[in-house]
Amino acid sequence: MKRYFQSLTATISLSLLFFIHCSYGQEWQTPLIEGYGEIKYDDSVAAQPDPSQAYRLLFDVTSDSQKSGVNKRLWVVARTLNLMHAAGVPAENLKIVVAIHGAATFDALTEKAHLKKFEKSNPNIDLIQKLEANGVTLYVCSQALAARNLTSEDIHPAVIPALSALTVLANYQTQGYHLMP
Repeated sequence: MKRYFQSLTATISLSLLFFIHCSYGQEWQTPLIEGYGEIKYDDSVAAQPDPSQAYRLLFDVTSDSQKSGVNKRLWVVARTLNLMHAAGVPAENLKIVVAIHGAATFDALTEKAHLKKFEKSNPNIDLIQKLEANGVTLYVCSQALAARNLTSEDIHPAVIPALSALTVLANYQTQGYHLMP
């Protein structure tokens, strides 16, 4: 009976240590884009980014769905940057382009235009500025602007008005950029 309790105590202790390790060993982190695109990086799992490769990634942002209070697809761009950074991919090996259109067009508004339209601050401005500061090129569709009675002056200066999102997507794919799901 004494052996049974010793074995049970050892099993419980090991299980508790494993639980503590799992719950504390993998904290959510934002190593590059602070506050957005949280990751749990683990260098022991498969399909790691190759720091010696050049990555050309293209994001099509059409929805105004949110994650953590910001545009969900812009959040995914931040997560991509955080993952690549954590894996050691140098900034010069990572080129990211974003085409914003459709319902997401309003997420690219300046603070003034967003306040006028929605009577509240644009929660995406800080994220947009951090993405631009980390080399992401952001475009907004001029066709989407016109359809929503917006002008280039209504758009945050970090976001470039393009003829259309369609031309951004076509142009960058012909340059070898990969459209991200």
